[in-house]
Amino acid sequence: MNHLCPAPSRRLRAAIVSLILSTATPVFALDTGSIVSSALSPDCLEYRVVGICYWLHCGLHSCSVRTSVKVRHYIPDAVVSSHSNTGENPWTEIRAMSLPNASAQAGGDGTSNHDNENNLAKFKNADVVGHPAGTVFSQFASASGYTCEGAGTAFMPYLLSTLDTLAWRYNLPESLYPESLIPGQREMGTRAGMNLWGNVYPRGGFLHQADDYKAGAVIAQRAGDIVTRRGQIHVYQPLLANARDGYWPAGELKEGDASSGKWQELTPTLSSTCAVFPHNDTRFKPNTVITPGRCGVPMPAANARDRCSWAARTLTEAMT
Repeated sequence: MNHLCPAPSRRLRAAIVSLILSTATPVFALDTGSIVSSALSPDCLEYRVVGICYWLHCGLHSCSVRTSVKVRHYIPDAVVSSHSNTGENPWTEIRAMSLPNASAQAGGDGTSNHDNENNLAKFKNADVVGHPAGTVFSQFASASGYTCEGAGTAFMPYLLSTLDTLAWRYNLPESLYPESLIPGQREMGTRAGMNLWGNVYPRGGFLHQADDYKAGAVIAQRAGDIVTRRGQIHVYQPLLANARDGYWPAGELKEGDASSGKWQELTPTLSSTCAVFPHNDTRFKPNTVITPGRCGVPMPAANARDRCSWAARTLTEAMT
């Protein structure tokens, strides 16, 4: 049997990453049931029929041509959480996965120790865990027709920053990479567009950003960037599937590229829509009055953006 449907020039990925932004208060805690129900979003699914494939079937005496439909849609592969205080992932059922340990304790924002000055730097942990929707999402998506497989396994930890101490807390060796040293490379937004949220490299937990929501988004993008690539100098598991005939799974996540990744906010606001970073949605703009605190000392959250979570969805193609 010959496959006559050409593969696309590159593997596509649209990661709708469910972003969890929550505070230290219990009201912003997130449970598995809420995450599963959030995956049932037609807006984030974006189911499309994108082509027709031709299959040549040959027997002993004759050949015939059969056709099949090629479809594309987003899949919730992972939940990415960004939170300041170590061990306070807002997803309650998996919080025990990333508790403080001997090499990763506490967290919080930097300070000059002067009350009249704002934080000099922010630090956030990040956890990437397999999305729990699984069978429920498959049943939901199948109402549109043939569906694609995802790369993630429910509740599987793909990145826990508390286990990635050298790279996440010391930015080694990525602080020496060209992407970290040359302005304009791998940035979320642009200076010319006056919408620069932050730099993807070095992919660690420290960032200079006054807006805590944007800081959480940049950290989540960094974590997603790591797990969607192989051979990175981090402690992680790749969140990637292998292509095969009739199946083109998600590829590398890229900032600002909707064909490579999207994000769905889970906390503190549960959203039914998905977007890329940076965006101009003022509904999610946080309070920027932030209480200074010492790096390494847990501080009370000053606003509802201290902890965040997004659900990651991948854009995948397959044939019936």
